[in-house]
Amino acid sequence: MNELLVRTLTGVVLIAIALVAAVVGGDLFAYFVAAIATAMFFEWTRIVRGWGAGWYLLGFIYAVLPAISLLWIRERDAHGLELLLWALIVTWSTDIGAYFAGRRFGRRKLAPAISPGKTVEGLYGGIAAATLIGGAWVLANGLGLPLLVLAPILALAAQGGDLFESGMKRRAGVKDSGAWLPGHGGVLDRLDGLVPVAVLTVAAQLLGLT
Repeated sequence: MNELLVRTLTGVVLIAIALVAAVVGGDLFAYFVAAIATAMFFEWTRIVRGWGAGWYLLGFIYAVLPAISLLWIRERDAHGLELLLWALIVTWSTDIGAYFAGRRFGRRKLAPAISPGKTVEGLYGGIAAATLIGGAWVLANGLGLPLLVLAPILALAAQGGDLFESGMKRRAGVKDSGAWLPGHGGVLDRLDGLVPVAVLTVAAQLLGLT
C-alpha cells in the first residue's frame, strides 16, 4: 500500500480516537491520556537506555507533564473542550502543514544535523496552517483573541518538540521511537509536538490569555 495512504489512514484513525475521548471527557479521557503517557515513557526508556538515570527522570517528566496539562485544559472550565481541541488543532495543523509544504516546496534544510528531512519551507507551511486553522477555530468558538497570536508561536514550539525528539533518536541511532503506528512509527513520533503545545497552553491559561 502507498506510504502516504497508510500514513493518512492511520492519522485519521488516531484523530478520531482522540476526538472521541476528548469530547466524552471524564474518566474515559483520563484513561486515554494515562495510556498515552505510559506508552510515551516506555518508548523514551528504550531510546535512552544506557544514558544514565537523569534521562529516565527527564522522560518521566516529559510524559507526565503534558498528560496533566491535557487533563487540566479539558476539565478546568466550561470552555475546556474548545480550548483542548484548539491545542490539538494547532498541533495537527502544524504537523500536516509542515509535511505537505515540505514535500511540495522544500528546498532549504532546517536542521540537517538533527533531521535531514525537515525543511525551512516545511516550517513555514506548518506555522501558516496552524495560524489559519487554529485562528478559524478561535473565531468560530469565541475563544480569547490572544490565541490568534499564540497559534503561530505554539506551532513553532511544536516543531521544536519534533526536532528535540529527532535529536534523541539520532543520538540513539534509531529511525522511529516505536513501530506501533503504521506509517508514523511510535507514539513519541506523533506526540512530540503536542508536548510543548499542551504545557504552553496551560501556561497561557494561568496567565489569563485564554
